[in-house]
Amino acid sequence: MQVYHTLEERFARISSIEDSIGILQWDAETMMPQGAADSRSDQLATLKGIAHELLTARATSDLLDEANQDSDSLDDWQRANLREMRRIFLHAAAVPADLVEASSRAVSRAEMVWRDARQNGDFALLLPHLSQVLALQQQIGQAKGQALELSPYDALLDSYDPGLRQATIDPLFSELGAELPGLIEEAQERQKELPVIQPLNGPFPVDDQRRIGEQLMKAVGFDFTRGRLDVSLHPFCGGSTGDVRITTRYSETNFMSALMGVLHESGHALYEQGRPEKWRRQPVGLARGMSMHESQSLLIEMQACRSWEFVSYLASIVQEAFQGEGAAWSPENLHRILTKVEPGFIRVDADEITYPAHILVRYKLEKALIAGDLQIQDLPSAFNEAVKKHLGLTVPNDSLGCLQDIHWPGGAWGYFPTYTLGAMTAAQLFRAACQADADILPGLSKGDFAPLRAWLRANVHAKGSLITTDQLLVAATGRPLTAEVFRTHLRERYLGC
Repeated sequence: MQVYHTLEERFARISSIEDSIGILQWDAETMMPQGAADSRSDQLATLKGIAHELLTARATSDLLDEANQDSDSLDDWQRANLREMRRIFLHAAAVPADLVEASSRAVSRAEMVWRDARQNGDFALLLPHLSQVLALQQQIGQAKGQALELSPYDALLDSYDPGLRQATIDPLFSELGAELPGLIEEAQERQKELPVIQPLNGPFPVDDQRRIGEQLMKAVGFDFTRGRLDVSLHPFCGGSTGDVRITTRYSETNFMSALMGVLHESGHALYEQGRPEKWRRQPVGLARGMSMHESQSLLIEMQACRSWEFVSYLASIVQEAFQGEGAAWSPENLHRILTKVEPGFIRVDADEITYPAHILVRYKLEKALIAGDLQIQDLPSAFNEAVKKHLGLTVPNDSLGCLQDIHWPGGAWGYFPTYTLGAMTAAQLFRAACQADADILPGLSKGDFAPLRAWLRANVHAKGSLITTDQLLVAATGRPLTAEVFRTHLRERYLGC
């Protein structure tokens, strides 16, 4: 037991370093002056190097081997923690320390350049930095792949979602991709039979938008004593253990985008704030992969907060806040706005049906880039061609194309598939929750998330990484992940069948 407890102490220290990294990264995206970018890059690289050295030290390996020999004396949580420690160690040990620091510096530089490149639609400005990030991600994928006996891309997937493989994703995405064009067309045809959507005319002051966002965050269950809301170019949830930071971006002509961004990130935050208290600084207390994490954000934003029940509650709040009058502010019209199906260029603003098409585009491209089958300088044209194929749109500039997301300059290669896997998981979990507790939907009509939050706490959040993703989903819903429940949800909401 002493060996195991020594490991717990070591991983708690690593957790503290990673928490510091999280706050520094949050600051870089929200408040840091641009001139501090180089210094921040060095700070992050140094801290990541220290964490990597502590994690991959020979002493860690020896402790893991010794603790594994006496694992019979551990309880279920401790054995699961030891398993997760080993998994994290294997990922880290596969990558040399100098590669970790080089990647950190390249990512920090690329993220700063991406801001200007995106604003100006200038891919050439980002190209040398993105090329370097990609080259380093290819090296990381190869190193991890060799250690874990996986392909480079599968190794990157495993970094974000333990056990996730292309062999799992491909049939699910193929099945969904085959049905998407028909669903999009049918949904748009059905919309033509409904009353014309009445536009909401602004301006909508940012202060009012923020106030509404914070009100709804409290309703969802966000603990403001352990977190905060800020502004960034790209909405995200970050921060540290016990200090969860979320961001959104505002437009005075469209309050819905910021509001849904707040609710989406609140779903992430609810998961982070609900992780098992006793194990928060240990690997077993971490969220169970990014597909499950994305399911929590999409369950709140898409499943719950675009439901008729919640929108009927939301209507009175926004009408009062913006002094709205007339049919445009009715629950019926607001629901039409929030469930309108229309192919668009921006992924984060996409509706439920067209959103997976954005992920299919990125999944195919990043696989090809990691494999070397697509050259980085050809990314804009390849991206535009894929958008034309899957969404029928002609991309007018790179700001609306391959520059819109921070993921690739941010080094998050292998992350994109978790969004659509998360949407599928969200549909499955929400249906199971509503079947288990008849108070959930009536609660949403009053802005009461307590029944839904209690079910999620018990069945997802409090589990941490005690069991695998598949085991968690089967325990919560009675079945492994399937595209069927998600497709049924889309047909029910958008086709009325």
